[in-house]
Amino acid sequence: MNFFDAQDRARRASKWLVVVYVLATALIVVGVTLIVGFAFGVFSSSGSSAYTGGDPTRLLVITAVATTLFIFGASLFKTSVLSGGGGRVAAQLGGTLVAADVSDPRRRELRNVVEEMAIASGVPVPEIYVLEEESGINAFAAGFSPADAAIAVTRGTLERLNRDELQGVIAHEFSHILNGDMRLNIRMMGVLFGIMALTLIGRMITRGGFHANIASSRNRGAPVILLVGVGLAILGAIGMFFARMIKAAVSRQREFLADASAVQFTRQSAGIANALKKIGGFSESSHLQATDPEEVSHMLFGTGSSLVGLFATHPPLLERIRALDPNFDEKDYPQVDAMPEPAADIGADAVTSGLAPGPASGTTVVFPETIVESVGHPEVEHVEYARRVRQAIPEILYDAAHSTEFAVLLTLALVLDRSGESLSRQLALIDDRMGEQRTRLVHKYYDELAAIGEEFRLPLLEISFPSLKLRPAPQLSYLVDLASRLIEIDGKVDLYEFCFYRILMINLGLAIDPSGGGRSPRAPKRELRQAAVNLLAIVADQGHADSARSQQAFEAGAKLLGDWALDVEIDSKPKYTVRILNHSLDLLLQLKGKGRRKLLRAVSEIADHDNHLTSVEAELLRVICATLDCPLPPILVHKVPDS
Repeated sequence: MNFFDAQDRARRASKWLVVVYVLATALIVVGVTLIVGFAFGVFSSSGSSAYTGGDPTRLLVITAVATTLFIFGASLFKTSVLSGGGGRVAAQLGGTLVAADVSDPRRRELRNVVEEMAIASGVPVPEIYVLEEESGINAFAAGFSPADAAIAVTRGTLERLNRDELQGVIAHEFSHILNGDMRLNIRMMGVLFGIMALTLIGRMITRGGFHANIASSRNRGAPVILLVGVGLAILGAIGMFFARMIKAAVSRQREFLADASAVQFTRQSAGIANALKKIGGFSESSHLQATDPEEVSHMLFGTGSSLVGLFATHPPLLERIRALDPNFDEKDYPQVDAMPEPAADIGADAVTSGLAPGPASGTTVVFPETIVESVGHPEVEHVEYARRVRQAIPEILYDAAHSTEFAVLLTLALVLDRSGESLSRQLALIDDRMGEQRTRLVHKYYDELAAIGEEFRLPLLEISFPSLKLRPAPQLSYLVDLASRLIEIDGKVDLYEFCFYRILMINLGLAIDPSGGGRSPRAPKRELRQAAVNLLAIVADQGHADSARSQQAFEAGAKLLGDWALDVEIDSKPKYTVRILNHSLDLLLQLKGKGRRKLLRAVSEIADHDNHLTSVEAELLRVICATLDCPLPPILVHKVPDS
């Protein structure tokens, strides 16, 4: 299943979840109304007037409305709480944020693995949390999108798994990030909370009615309260049963797919298989002790509890292991006692000479369909390449990316004019806004960036996001505004620099509003088509200096969209501003999987029209894909020698 199909599958699952939720709510409302009716004697001619004042219908209506409002209200409340994004979910479960400049070897190893998977996947580095109170082996990814994702692992995961096993677990969680599973998971938490909350209310009423009955045998209302409480508790238990069934139906197959994706990412099944085996052989298993796993069981790497059968949100552990290692026998679970030593991180100097670059300035051959098919599907070459890139980043830039203070300055350096034509005016603006000392640092970072390859720029931005998100919201808004002014200072917009700005704006915007409530309304087909043609036109214009070749490339890409694309009018010299490009990309985000796939195929065709893909063109493709929420791994191609 490719990235676009997985995204559409997640959207269909979300719609199905809403339908099931409405049906379950309707059944529970009917059940609660019947229980209250019987408890207050509505259906008994002898008892109805004593409790209902002669108007039993009014009581039933009030009960039905109140129950409906309670369920929907509880769901809305929980959804609102979760709207803070993946980091808030992890923190609520007891997670401790891993600092970007962490010195502890195990947490540094975790940070390195997560960063490498992010670079390989083409997504921002998620926030990283450790559940310090949990000794079982478990992990989860949470968030509404890759831009606000958080990955959390238990302390037991850090202490009991070696680097290969940890990488397998993290790769599994990245599969959930890339395939749209996270958003579905967090929606399930909110939606199902209203159904499950009835259990708590029923228990509270039951306890209250029981104590009231003991306190006063003359209290005529106590038996009624007790009966209502017992009935609600029973209905709540039934609601819990259906909630677990819904989670199990949605989650089980996705866990198999995520295990398979982890093998694809790392090209070895031993890592994730051994992690699962250690869960089976560890006395603490994958259990969560310090927090109730009920709400988050569908998000976890392991089950988190002892539920099995129909109630389990995961396939049986043995089935997952045998899907990766068919010859494994249950009696071969390892004894998990000793803690492995963290793997030594190879220094940057040791890997710089072996750095496998992406497309260079020589002649390269790449096929557009290959590029599009790799969206959301990094493989082992990408992970290995990402590790080399991370280790070869100059120390001054790597440290800046991990600093809450200097990540801002590095970000500004990344959006400065690479040609140098507008550099003096841009630095003057930064000096006016931020002072001379910070301006000197931005210039220093700019010079360092100019001395390294294009393939380092997007990873540095992705690594910077966790540090940037720790800044107050007003400062993030100020950074986005300043970046916009910098790229528009010369009255024109370089697409490459704009895409960096766009990625920055999206990610920091979601840090402020993770649920993405401010998205544009649906646009008519005519506007979507115009936006698509605008994008193709500027890619063709920026990728080809000769106007004739630019037109040929544009026509080749437009044909892949359909004959209609050639009939859409565009200016011969369009003036694209940040506002226009932002609006066009906002509209294109409304495309579903099939539409985005076709659009990216057209963009790739334009970039590769002459069968020459430079590193600049390759990175331009990546940042365009990133602006469209289609994470593209590094484009690794084999160079063809010049003849």
